[in-house]
Amino acid sequence: MPRKIEVTELVLRDAHQSLMATRMALEDMVPACEDIDNAGYWSVECWGGATFDSCIRFMNEDPWERLRTFKTLMPKTPLQMLLRGQNLLGYRHYEDSVVERFVAKAAENGMDVFRVFDALNDPRNLEVAMRAVKRSGKHAQGTICYTVSPVHTVQGFVDLAKQLVGMGADSICLKDMAALLKPQPAYDIVRAIKEQCGSDVLVHIHAHATTGVTLVSLMKAIEAGADIVDTAISSLSMGPGHNPTESLVEMLEGTPYTTLLDAQRLGKIKDYFAKIRPRYQEFLSNITGVETEIFKSQIPGGMISNLESQLKQQDAGDRLQEVLNEVPRVREISGFPPLVTPTSQIVGTQAVFNVLMGPYKTLSGEFADLMLGYYGTTAAGKDEAVLQKAELHAKKPPITCRPADLLKPEWEELRLTASKLEGFNGSDEDVLTAAMFPQVAPKFFPARKNGPKNLGKDPKTTADAAKVGSPGKPAGNAAPQVAPLDGPVTYGVTVNGRTHKVTVNPG
Repeated sequence: MPRKIEVTELVLRDAHQSLMATRMALEDMVPACEDIDNAGYWSVECWGGATFDSCIRFMNEDPWERLRTFKTLMPKTPLQMLLRGQNLLGYRHYEDSVVERFVAKAAENGMDVFRVFDALNDPRNLEVAMRAVKRSGKHAQGTICYTVSPVHTVQGFVDLAKQLVGMGADSICLKDMAALLKPQPAYDIVRAIKEQCGSDVLVHIHAHATTGVTLVSLMKAIEAGADIVDTAISSLSMGPGHNPTESLVEMLEGTPYTTLLDAQRLGKIKDYFAKIRPRYQEFLSNITGVETEIFKSQIPGGMISNLESQLKQQDAGDRLQEVLNEVPRVREISGFPPLVTPTSQIVGTQAVFNVLMGPYKTLSGEFADLMLGYYGTTAAGKDEAVLQKAELHAKKPPITCRPADLLKPEWEELRLTASKLEGFNGSDEDVLTAAMFPQVAPKFFPARKNGPKNLGKDPKTTADAAKVGSPGKPAGNAAPQVAPLDGPVTYGVTVNGRTHKVTVNPG
């Protein structure tokens, strides 16, 4: 009898986050839920990551209501989320009691599997969230962010897995957010985890497809003993997204492994999202093929489009390659952090600053905090000269303790702040929403009564509008005319909702 390989379907979260900037409306997901629930998946990832932010920032939708809706529509299949450890779904560390309340409320509203990760792979940033998941009686998945550097080794990843198992992890996820996981390392890491942590430890592989090699990596991981893999239905796969669910099924035919997924249901899910995808054309990633350059820059596909956008805002769209070349240097200076939210944004933005203004002439507040240890510890030491600049910039010393140990209890203050917002409904869920997105919640709460927005458009209407061009804007791909600088110009670069003002002098 073939060994069953379990599958987590990503179409309701990471697939559309990676391909269409997390803009898919709930109403465009609801019709597929019955087929997803009956296809035989181990879990369906549908919450966390950037979905919470996108719901309230762009779509006027309450993310807690989205979670409850999914639970109602998919009662058979465990729901899964991506949780940034001590950062929750925001972009800073939260005090322990806030982390505990968030996990409890997510579980209460329908979440079953919590994939808990930290951008720096610092176990200290995972322990409180993992403990809270265990207390809630839900599945705690300890996560290793995969990256490549001179200081990252197979044994290093296995040692981290041992720590996560020691924290009570119900499974271990090897998370490859930038499609860097090549077949042989996939085999070596999974086999070593199974040998050193125990063959009964569930190993789950998450890999993007951007570099074109990771479907083979999934196969090698399975051969090494992996139990669960992540895929996305084919009509929302590939590019900066993930490997297709159907391709995995076909790949395993004739091998000692099988998924037992319902092919007829998969076909219906595929056809449904093939019809939905064109409605979000304006949000679709420009990366449609294979990008092996990522092996050098290590920037996740979604981050490349973010950098393009930042550079275009500064009329420097032609300097993207310089930024991509600068990213590995910034990463080395800062201790080789894995590039995943928020470190990918922090390192990427600093690379933009370095290219536009000169190396480390200007630091973002977030980059200074990364250098000084306020996000956690890194796998390698940091450049001493830049560390001193960070200390001067931030006007605070470097730290070696767990960053959250510096935080005072903040729940009551967060509740008081939220209670003053128009449209606040009095719930702990609203307090948590306001805590994670203090700039967005004050706009979202009063507008919530108007109901969710669907940002998808009829493809024909979109195509016709593109031909005509927007009033006051050049049609097609014509570049806007830019006057030469004749005095200082102030730019605004926005990272994680915070805008940094930078003044540039001509010459």
